[in-house]
Amino acid sequence: MFFDPREVGMKPPPFKHTVYNALVVPRPIGWISTLDADGDTNLAPFSFFNALSADPPCVMFCPNGRKPGTEEIKDTLANVETTKEFVYSMCTYELREPMVATAVHEAAGVDEMAKAGLEAAPCEKVKPPRVAASPIALECTYMQTVHLPDARDGSRQNMVIGQVVGIHIDEGVITDGIIDVRKVEPLARLGYLDYARIVPENVFSLSPPGGDDRYEKKG
Repeated sequence: MFFDPREVGMKPPPFKHTVYNALVVPRPIGWISTLDADGDTNLAPFSFFNALSADPPCVMFCPNGRKPGTEEIKDTLANVETTKEFVYSMCTYELREPMVATAVHEAAGVDEMAKAGLEAAPCEKVKPPRVAASPIALECTYMQTVHLPDARDGSRQNMVIGQVVGIHIDEGVITDGIIDVRKVEPLARLGYLDYARIVPENVFSLSPPGGDDRYEKKG
């Protein structure tokens, strides 16, 4: 089948739910912590998150839409545009339940990190805290918000870009000088209510033509 989402939206027959989120998979989860102007912590997961570049290291996430029942932008977007800082904490399989707990829409000023029973850890270069139990965290400074085309319901769609200025890595996930994803077991977002877990038996390596040295040189 073929359809133009600009004309029919993302739920054409025979689909019962928005199909796009199930088309681009798996996706890393952007578990983003920020502070508001009063210094209150906000923590929320975002389904659209990824790295943009390695040198300098930059990331993006999309805090799209409005707060439920209001015309207000989401707290994370308001916070990052005000304070110019945010932190990404990697969500692992072990952290799946508290991550989902932080997806609940709370009133501004409510500390989702504390409410989910998560311990906060201080950062070095930015003020927002990171999730202490997460094995990898990226401290970021805000660069810009790219305004994407509005949704069909008129809600604002946004892409926030930040530069990584500090990196935290649990030494327990380092093996022979590399990040051992088998020890991390990151959680990935699929479509609908589905997630995927990276497990050791499903991790494999492929070398490009010319071997590893050639790959390392080209990045």
